[in-house]
Amino acid sequence: MKKFVMAAAGGTLLGAVLATQVAGPLVAQETRAGASVYQQLDLFGDIFERIRAQYVEEVDSAELIEAAINGMLTSLDPHSSYLAPEDFSDMQVQTRGEFGGLGIEVTQEEGYVKVVAPMDGTPADIAGIEAGDFITHVDGESVLGLTLDQAVQMMRGPVGSEIVVTVVREGRAEPFDVSIIRDTIKLTAVRTRMEGNTVVLRVTTFNDQTYANLEEGLRQTITDAGGIENINGVVLDLRNNPGGLLNQAIRVSDAFLEKGEIVSTRGRDPEAGERFNATEGDLIAGKPMVVLINGGSASASEIVAGALQDHRRAIVVGTKSFGKGSVQTVIPLRGDGAMRLTTSRYYTPSGRSIQALGVSPDIVVQQPPRRPAEEEEEANPLSTRSEAELRGSLSNDSMSDSERQQAQEEQRQAEEAARLREDDYQLAYAIDILKGLTALSPAVRATSQ
Repeated sequence: MKKFVMAAAGGTLLGAVLATQVAGPLVAQETRAGASVYQQLDLFGDIFERIRAQYVEEVDSAELIEAAINGMLTSLDPHSSYLAPEDFSDMQVQTRGEFGGLGIEVTQEEGYVKVVAPMDGTPADIAGIEAGDFITHVDGESVLGLTLDQAVQMMRGPVGSEIVVTVVREGRAEPFDVSIIRDTIKLTAVRTRMEGNTVVLRVTTFNDQTYANLEEGLRQTITDAGGIENINGVVLDLRNNPGGLLNQAIRVSDAFLEKGEIVSTRGRDPEAGERFNATEGDLIAGKPMVVLINGGSASASEIVAGALQDHRRAIVVGTKSFGKGSVQTVIPLRGDGAMRLTTSRYYTPSGRSIQALGVSPDIVVQQPPRRPAEEEEEANPLSTRSEAELRGSLSNDSMSDSERQQAQEEQRQAEEAARLREDDYQLAYAIDILKGLTALSPAVRATSQ
């Protein structure tokens, strides 16, 4: 017992000596680091005063400080920035779904403005701007060397005014100009329609209206179809959806999941991470799903696609998504401005980070480029005549009138599907998958019994 006490005492003494020997340099190091920070701040003050006193032209002190703050934030990553009061107010309006501008979500890459996605039906979309385009000039002025916020400010202007952006696009040998007329952007977050027996949910953004729009549109469409038993599945179209509010991405994912994790976030402090789980209830009662994504699907879109993919709730079709796997927190500041700061990364239910990697589709389907009208006419010659069109041909006496009507309806649907392939090949592919799953399901049930 005495030996144990002595050993413990010796250990305590040794620990105290070590603590003294180690803690001393650590405290000194922290003191030196603190002094270094204050020296740097003094240096900033010196430079600021020199600029105010000796720069060739008089400068606005407030603008100079804002530029310094923004430079500090933008040096961290492409998504952290300072929001001046006007920009902060614009951002709050955008999340409510109505604002003025071109209708594009942008980021910055290699000094130029890169289009994440044009928003459906907006001036940029109508003018032909595509996801992945680089904007190098605005009204003839280069954006190289500007911050993203400065470049965006150049693209703002009164509703009805014209802007000319110079675009570099993969597959085009030379840059080209695109003229766009600014307009008030009124976003319908979710548009719902039927294609045959399939519900198509086109989600363009994740703002305050997204989940409510989706739930209402889905409910009404199912009612119009005569009940859930009359639909074969849902296509959730997230192509060119640049993202938005995290809570809306969670609610949209939860709409189709009964249980399990949707997404988790992890920041620098491990204890500050959050985990979001699904609640019971599936708006489409387990009907099959296909999610469409492409390189313009980012952020909140990737959360939804990743959650539904990891839970095997949906087949993901299209091309690899953008790869924005970080979460930004908007922190209001004094003076009515705000700071957009990257505070965490998000992870799909399987624990994968999408940052810089994106969501890889289960089935890769490229969208063929639009052919010129004259090529389409050459590719669609007059259809060959059938037996039924020949004069005096025999009628089919094996079908009743109702069966003949059904056959004609099926032929009409097939023709509509063929036209859809010309207009939107990826969507037509997704609908074909759901048709195949519906046709296969009775056989699968039979073999499992």
